[in-house]
Amino acid sequence: MEQERIRPRSTGRSARGRYVLYWMQASQRASWNHALQYAVDEADRKGRPVLVLFCLIPDYPEANLRHYAFMLEGLAETGRDLADRGAGFVVEVGSPPEVVASYGARAALVVTDCGYLHHQRLWRRQVAERLERPFVEVETDVVVPVEAAYPKQAVSAAVLRRRIRPALDRFLTPMEEKAPRVRFSGGDFPSSVPLDVEGLLGRLVVDRSVPTVPLGSGNRAARQALQRFLDERLERYAEERNDPGRDVCSGLSPYLHFGQLSPLEAAWEASRRGGAGAEAFLEERVVRRELAVNAVYYNPAYDAWEGLPAWARDTLSRHARDPRPALYSREELEAARTEDPAWNAAQRELVHFGKIHGYMRMYWGRQLLLWTRNPREAFRVGLYLNNKYALDGRDPSSYVGVAWCLGLHDRPFKERPIFGQVRSMTPQGLRRKLDLTVYLEKTSHLPSRA
Repeated sequence: MEQERIRPRSTGRSARGRYVLYWMQASQRASWNHALQYAVDEADRKGRPVLVLFCLIPDYPEANLRHYAFMLEGLAETGRDLADRGAGFVVEVGSPPEVVASYGARAALVVTDCGYLHHQRLWRRQVAERLERPFVEVETDVVVPVEAAYPKQAVSAAVLRRRIRPALDRFLTPMEEKAPRVRFSGGDFPSSVPLDVEGLLGRLVVDRSVPTVPLGSGNRAARQALQRFLDERLERYAEERNDPGRDVCSGLSPYLHFGQLSPLEAAWEASRRGGAGAEAFLEERVVRRELAVNAVYYNPAYDAWEGLPAWARDTLSRHARDPRPALYSREELEAARTEDPAWNAAQRELVHFGKIHGYMRMYWGRQLLLWTRNPREAFRVGLYLNNKYALDGRDPSSYVGVAWCLGLHDRPFKERPIFGQVRSMTPQGLRRKLDLTVYLEKTSHLPSRA
């Protein structure tokens, strides 16, 4: 395992402990998981079993029934996989600082995976402050560890690409995995295998207005989706990925968001196929995705107007009072009640399927500048809609995707009303570039609300 993935967070007092504890948070899988494998290696060295702990946070920021149900279905499978490998698995409802500290008091070592958002990093700091045991964070949800890729926020994909591409020879390698030598016997720990998904959902006081989506959850469903993409669509991906009617996209973002699929595994399997499709896929799933991780890691205002580049804020502010062709309330936008059929189709796709086709998401985000009172409101509404309905919402790629529509990681273009120098997209340009007939037909039958 590359040393750049391993970050000691606190030394603590060494103790024999009953187990090595892996606090699983972002990487919700039992395979291709460097944090889990590090815990297994350390447990074998200490002659101890591995206990995996997941903290079910009842008030996770902006999460609703759609997100919790998808996550818990995947965790149920993860728990079974861990039990098959001889590791313990426990789900506790509560906040990480208290729960992890409690279980950590009986551990020889505490290991966790890496999270990049504000609250994820705060939880890890708080856990480090409370633990009396050594605490190690292992980065496993990127191909190239974020600090090894670049030491500051990259201004564009081109900057990060020059650093990541040469590093792939070292980091884009398959994992060596093994089961713990000492099986976890349980004792006084109530096992969460099988996981009572419905019971846990019933205990949560969450927004239930956003229903679940018909998409299989968990590592097996993720791997099946990956293989279908590689077998059926990879060869066409380079040329057709921007056409929503053909829809050759991988569909992996929900699985990557919940850590049900390793980005390393996805990139490794694609790289073995080779060709233009694989190169385009690596650009999207390594360079672009890890550019988003870079942005939220180094930019403390990634979810705020102030996190946009100065030139974009300046140009959008200068045009903030330009007349808009129409103004829609957040509720009207949420219900897809605009005069633009293409935008409405994208919004309905988001509401009912938890996703928007990648190219249409760019159009969807940029049009908000035309229909809100000012660019700050456009940014807020874009994040609200995306985080509420997208299965991959509340993710580095989601925050950066909305911000990119307002100039992040981009350059100034010819000045025009409302957009200023920010890159624009128009309904006329969309129709010239794409035949939207198939895409519009796919969403036309959907009602305007979930």
